[in-house]
Amino acid sequence: MRRVEVRRGGVTLSCLAGGAAGAPPVVLLHGLAGAAEELRPTAEALAPRHRVVVPDQRGHGRSTRRPADVSRRAYAADAAAVVEHLCGGRPAALVGQSMGGHTAMLVAAWYPRLVSRLVMLEAGVGGTAPGDEDYPARLGRWFASWPVPFADRESAAAHLGGTPTARALAADLDETPDGLRPRFDADVMEAAIAPVAAEARWAEWSSIAAPTLLVRGERGTVPADEDARMRAERPEVHHTVIAGAGHDAHLDAPAAWQALLASYLSS
Repeated sequence: MRRVEVRRGGVTLSCLAGGAAGAPPVVLLHGLAGAAEELRPTAEALAPRHRVVVPDQRGHGRSTRRPADVSRRAYAADAAAVVEHLCGGRPAALVGQSMGGHTAMLVAAWYPRLVSRLVMLEAGVGGTAPGDEDYPARLGRWFASWPVPFADRESAAAHLGGTPTARALAADLDETPDGLRPRFDADVMEAAIAPVAAEARWAEWSSIAAPTLLVRGERGTVPADEDARMRAERPEVHHTVIAGAGHDAHLDAPAAWQALLASYLSS
């Protein structure tokens, strides 16, 4: 996998790209505060049979850190631009986790000619449960509470909980002169997730024609009633659960995730 860039509207999107030339394209979209690097193992597993592109989404990773626009339209248009510029003129399978899955869903609804398949890992239609409306602010406060700079990746991972997710976050910290810092700003993360929380996109979900796979972690966070309604409104979708995995199932159970994704994309 190599780094390439896509520029759109004053924003630079840094992407990992590689795989088999001329093969069916796949675009992988990480979640909030994530980065392309956490999906590198997934990309490498798919690379023998696919052209794979993994962008750092705006505000994340090595892409533009403080974009002026963090709307859902902006994120979806970025993903569409990645498909148009890096997928050889072919529609791509869009695979997204959490907020990246929400973005992939919107691309499938708003740019259907660009999407051959849709895979949503631990992602729903957005909105918030009653009483949970302040969760973007809570996330922003949590990111802002990190005691940065971290001295090393081991202490960072330990502070963040020692989980596979914590280790992935620590592995991608930026090396600065005074220590290790995240490749994102807490206020940008809060602003980016707020539009996801603001509206449940049931109309977009129901409009999607692309073949779709919903993947849940056994210990995931998508509410059961939301998952049930998604399946009821589109009964043709495929659905599977990764045993023992949580919200970051691609990190909790990478072998199971990679195997089921490869199987679905090749079916």
